[in-house]
Amino acid sequence: MTLVDVGGSIDGRTARANRTRAAVVDALLALLEEGDLRPPAPRIAERAGVSLRSIFQHFTDREALFAAVARAQLDRMRANAHPIPLDGDLSKRLAAFVHQRARVLEALTPVRRAALLYEPFSPQLQAARRTASDLGRAEVARVFGPELRAHRGAARARLLDATDAAAGWTAWDRLRSDAGLDPEAAASAMTRTIAALLGGGAA
Repeated sequence: MTLVDVGGSIDGRTARANRTRAAVVDALLALLEEGDLRPPAPRIAERAGVSLRSIFQHFTDREALFAAVARAQLDRMRANAHPIPLDGDLSKRLAAFVHQRARVLEALTPVRRAALLYEPFSPQLQAARRTASDLGRAEVARVFGPELRAHRGAARARLLDATDAAAGWTAWDRLRSDAGLDPEAAASAMTRTIAALLGGGAA
């Protein structure tokens, strides 16, 4: 066997391993999105089309699987979110922001509900939540920068805190689950809340 052959063999094994890992992660995300919040390993393996042994070969423990799922979910969220243009008044920016944020939060909901079951015991999921939270807060600060900059010091920080909370998943889930609003009505409520906070009236 030549050195090229060895390299090709290694590359082939690596590619197969990557495909197996991706299949397991995709299968778990699909099950979560379907409402199966605690799927056992055999069900994940069946959905992925791999052996049960493969899961434990490619993910040494539950935290390793959580880390891979968190990365995949973050990649999905980033793919579905694009920077909101800043060339407009508050009403224009707010409409674009809420349209996108509502879509992302709605897609995130099944996985987020599953994560809540494990997050208290999972450093990987805790870190993933912080990363997603930081990204969401940064987008709020960017899109509504003009309104935030109209305030100083602690007042600006408190306004950012409130706006970030109004645009976050917890508020979204309360509107959808507790208030029983459909996505369109929940988005309207988010718009009105943020507009009131930022001084744009009850849009």
